Amino acid sequence: MFQAQVYSGDKVKDFELLLKQLKALSEGETDPIAIMANASALLNQFLPDINWVGFYLWKDDELVLGPFQGLPACIRIPFGKGVCGTAIKERKTKRVADVNQFPGHIACDSASRSEVVVPLIINNEIYGVLDIDSPSTNRFDKTDEVYIEKFAKIVEGFLS
Repeated sequence: MFQAQVYSGDKVKDFELLLKQLKALSEGETDPIAIMANASALLNQFLPDINWVGFYLWKDDELVLGPFQGLPACIRIPFGKGVCGTAIKERKTKRVADVNQFPGHIACDSASRSEVVVPLIINNEIYGVLDIDSPSTNRFDKTDEVYIEKFAKIVEGFLS
C-alpha cells in the first residue's frame, strides 16, 4: 500500500524514498498506462521547478505522447529529432542544461529551458522515454540524472 511520505530536504535520501514510493505504487499492477500515469504524477509532486514530466511511447518508428503531467505537448516526435528522439537514437540519457543550445530542439512548451530524457529499453527493444522539462536552465544535475535513471529502470521492470 502506498503511503505519502514527508521529504527531508536531503536530496539523495529523498530520491531513495521516491524509489520506494514508486515500487509501492506499482506493486501488483500490470497495466502499463496506469503504471506510467502514477509514475509521472509521483515525479511531478516530488521534483521542484519542473513544468512537464511524462512518457513518450515508441510506436511505428516514432515517439507518441503517453501519460504525463503538465501542459499539452507535442503528440509525435520523429526518431533522432529533438532531445527525446536523440535519446532514443543514441539509447542513452540526455541531460540538457539549455535546450535552446541543443541542435534541433523541439519546443513543445516555449517555457522549457532544460531537460532530462531517459530512454526506456526493455529486452533490448525501444519502449519509449521518460522526459522531464524545467523552466530553469541548468535545473538537472548529475544526482538528478542518476536517480531519474534509477526511477526509469524501476518503471521498465514493471512494464516488462
